Amino acid sequence: MLHALILDVDGTLADTEMAHLSAFNHAFAQVDLDWHWDVPLYTKLLEVSGGKERIRAYWESRGDLPKGIYGGAVEQTIGRIHDIKTAAYEQAVQDGLVQLRPGVLNLIHAAAQDSLALAIATTTSPVNIASLLQRTIGPDWRMRFAVIEDASTAPRKKPDPMVYRQTLARLGLPASACLVLEDSANGLKAARKAGLPTVITVNSFTAHHDFRGALRVLPNLEGIGLPELREWHHQALSAA
Repeated sequence: MLHALILDVDGTLADTEMAHLSAFNHAFAQVDLDWHWDVPLYTKLLEVSGGKERIRAYWESRGDLPKGIYGGAVEQTIGRIHDIKTAAYEQAVQDGLVQLRPGVLNLIHAAAQDSLALAIATTTSPVNIASLLQRTIGPDWRMRFAVIEDASTAPRKKPDPMVYRQTLARLGLPASACLVLEDSANGLKAARKAGLPTVITVNSFTAHHDFRGALRVLPNLEGIGLPELREWHHQALSAA
């Protein structure tokens, strides 16, 4: 039987990436870097999980260091950029620029009514999660989730399965009793490495990813309820 849904955040619960992209570019300007990420570049950079990791990967790909920044100062600069970026993203959320994706809120309500456990397994930061879900679900949003695993508790980012294995341990459930909702190839790989059946809801930044191994690949969750998810979960177990 299906006992829990495990949810990714960015790109799965909400279309967050344009707000993140704008926040990164704002942060670059604030620290006087002449960097600017456009949508095609950011789409490629999303193959790297984690904001600080994304900044570092881009920096290394350039093969240079901004003038006056050397050695340990690189990590300090990455941290400063990320802090400014996080604050800018929070403001975008508070300004109502980020919304839950179609069908997400209905599914969260349905899970509560059905006593189905909900968990979050994401590589984003706790402050990003809180900003988004308090704004879109309400001040009691934490009560909706039995477990929250994020960048602060699972430092090894997707496609490493750490965040999903820790989520399962805290839920006290086997992978066969859970279903994951994800939006990216890295998320799918992480979930599958943890033995978790996974449904994908693509977005404009991930539609080109390879989703082989997913139970379903959907444009969003609109019109998708617990009966469909239970049926797909049952089919996955039957085929195993």
